[in-house]
Amino acid sequence: MKILVSVKRVIDYNVKVRVKADHTAVDLTNVKMSMNPFCEIAVEEAIRLKEKGIASEVVVVSVGSKACQETLRTAMALGADRAIQVETEDGLDSLSVAKLIAKVAQEEAADLVIMGKQAIDSDNNQTGQMVAALLDYPQATFASEVVIENGEAQTSQEIKVTREVDGGLQTLAITLPAVVTTDLRLNEPRFASLPNIMKAKKKPLDVKTPADLGVEVGSNVSIVSVTPPPQRAGGIKVGSVAELVDKLKNEAKVVS
Repeated sequence: MKILVSVKRVIDYNVKVRVKADHTAVDLTNVKMSMNPFCEIAVEEAIRLKEKGIASEVVVVSVGSKACQETLRTAMALGADRAIQVETEDGLDSLSVAKLIAKVAQEEAADLVIMGKQAIDSDNNQTGQMVAALLDYPQATFASEVVIENGEAQTSQEIKVTREVDGGLQTLAITLPAVVTTDLRLNEPRFASLPNIMKAKKKPLDVKTPADLGVEVGSNVSIVSVTPPPQRAGGIKVGSVAELVDKLKNEAKVVS
């Protein structure tokens, strides 16, 4: 079974985000970038399936500028076999990214596509679902457990995915090929060791363009304005419950 995993280069989750003075975008100057945390979970799950003998190859793909090659090398240091960069300008909308990933999945004949449920920069939670729709594959989103039984998985075999929903947990049985998006509690990603980081430098990394894939890309989404969240005001003490209710109703406007 071949697994394709998509990864995205985003601002490190430990970094405090700054907005540009003209409110056109987030300021990326001298900011630490890293792999999207949900993508790390997707890579880890694919590697675990390979270590169990279920998957034969793990391929990682990223859409973006040359800078995303660093993220692909990180994924290979974690255990992925090879990588594909689809070289585009940064800032494509979810649909354009989904078209490119879907095309790569077709060319690679991937049996299972694993993706993070969302990226922490845009928080759209759209690309995985769009990839499944474009490929006409069954999908299981927000996975907290993935189980493939009966040894090596083959196309048309069922996999069981437990996903988190509002009322608790839901278990789905889907057939391969399929798309799975990962949630936080699926696993805990490993750290790349220094020897594996060195080995990753020698693993194959192919660079393709949208034209190579026969996909026209563009963006139907534009950013109108980016503003930081308002700073929290200091707390105050109230003398009575009636005063508290009055402030919640007339000042905070959280009580009607």
